[in-house]
Amino acid sequence: MPYDVAVVLAGERTEKVPLEGVVIDRDSPMPLYFQIAQQLEQAVTAGTLPAGSRLDNEIELSDQLAVSRPTLRKAIETLVRQGLLVRRRGLGTVVVARPVRRPLALTSLFDDLASAGRRPSTQVLTIEREPADHEVAAILGVPEGAEVIAVERLRSADGEPLALMHNHLPPALVTVDRAGLNSHGLYQLLRRQGVTLQLANQQVSARPARVREARLLGVPRNTTVLTMRRTTYDSAGRAVEYGSHCYLAARYSFEMTLVAR
Repeated sequence: MPYDVAVVLAGERTEKVPLEGVVIDRDSPMPLYFQIAQQLEQAVTAGTLPAGSRLDNEIELSDQLAVSRPTLRKAIETLVRQGLLVRRRGLGTVVVARPVRRPLALTSLFDDLASAGRRPSTQVLTIEREPADHEVAAILGVPEGAEVIAVERLRSADGEPLALMHNHLPPALVTVDRAGLNSHGLYQLLRRQGVTLQLANQQVSARPARVREARLLGVPRNTTVLTMRRTTYDSAGRAVEYGSHCYLAARYSFEMTLVAR
């Protein structure tokens, strides 16, 4: 059955835009709310429901889909929990930017966003040289207290904050500057300097966002973030980069392919 989406245009009148309808199979063992949520999720991911689109209210949607309001509400709440929709006072239920699904490969976030057709942008918060603490020194294979390059960046996709990124680099192997980091991915800059990225060790976990992280990412405190710690090595086996990053879990996920041994 058909449903409409009202697209919110800055400074313009809200307009109704008809889209292809959600198809419900009432003979399927799959719950109705799940069928609705799954098809809306596919529409958001594919961009059929673009960021900023506003869903009709629950009464209108439940009538159009011929389902009960509790069923429709459960479908909407499922997508709100996934971070695909958000409830905004005065606007209703709004589609947020589609999440980034990143393959597990030795690539940078900048490269992955660009390959996926997203618009990556970077704000370099700090770039300085500092003495390596015990952990960083051990990872990069330099003496404790030796000077390393420390970089902090805020990475956005399509204008929406996505990740807060910290990197430590050995200055004897690489050099970076603010202008380069603002317009290119870190791995792009390393490759341009002749660094052959060979492999990386990576750990992924989750935790609540800290106060400063939440402020920079534009989310409430304690919002769930995915954290990633990665050490990257060149073809000579030298550590060329140590990253400690956090990503908004609602807008970011990892994809992997598992092969039987």
